[in-house]
Amino acid sequence: MTSVPSDYPLSGARRRLGDRIGDVGLRVVTLAAALAAVVLLGAIVWKVVALAWPAMSKYGIAFLTSDTWDPVKKHFGALSFIYGTAISSFLALLIATPLAIAIALWLSELAPRGARGIIGSLVEMLAAIPSVVLGLWGILVLGPYLSHDLEPWLHSNLGFIPIFGAPEATGTGMFTAALILTIMIVPIIASLCRELFLQVPGELEEGALALGATRWEMVRGVILPATRTGIAAAIILGLGRALGEAIAVTQVIGGGTKITTNIFGPSDTIASKIAASYQGAASGLESASLLYLGAILLAIGLLTNFAVQVIVRRFDPLRGSR
Repeated sequence: MTSVPSDYPLSGARRRLGDRIGDVGLRVVTLAAALAAVVLLGAIVWKVVALAWPAMSKYGIAFLTSDTWDPVKKHFGALSFIYGTAISSFLALLIATPLAIAIALWLSELAPRGARGIIGSLVEMLAAIPSVVLGLWGILVLGPYLSHDLEPWLHSNLGFIPIFGAPEATGTGMFTAALILTIMIVPIIASLCRELFLQVPGELEEGALALGATRWEMVRGVILPATRTGIAAAIILGLGRALGEAIAVTQVIGGGTKITTNIFGPSDTIASKIAASYQGAASGLESASLLYLGAILLAIGLLTNFAVQVIVRRFDPLRGSR
């Protein structure tokens, strides 16, 4: 017969007390971590707005509608940079989305089993390439190819469309920046879409094939409808990456401040303008205006992440009910 230690009630009470202390400690630590994230976000927003306040109070909402950036006359506006950010990100998404979805479909549905892991890892490694390296590659390799081959070909064959205007001799411009952004966001969208496609129940796919559907009909009728909300969230996450990229875009976009329909011409984005000009700002007002641009970009980023959260909650009903 097993003997019960004389201090058994005491040791059990100690264990229960230790468990309660552990529960309280866990709550305190996790709550502190969550509050620290909120405080950090609030501190960033407050500091950016505080430093941008001289420009905000001077220009107000008109800052968003002015396309003039003149450090000499000390008149600044954000419209050309908002335009450059929107167009470069839109072009990148327009090219990257079908490529990424095709890569994800191939890796999840069509690729030989032995190749899926290798090629999937290589695709994800694109996201690990430093942006400055991609920018240098854009200057040395992509830019010359575009200026000598692709852009002249597009202009000669599609020049009647305003967006395909005269090529840029230097190889820098909006189109080059959009292609660099495409390379940067393809692995993000492809990886997320691949995980979504793998979560589709195999019974649904096999049932569609058993009913006589082709592989394409199964993809179009089963996989894409089942994952469309998640795909939208992946695309918006890719958009957030494109909106905030600074170094690589600064290297290849050309630094133009003129709004033009020609995607081959030089342009600028909010992030690239801040990266290129903040250290050399000629006046306090210019610094405040650049921080005003930063506040605009911060607001866009927060709205983008909020949109992703809304879509994810809709995609995952269990998460939305918590």
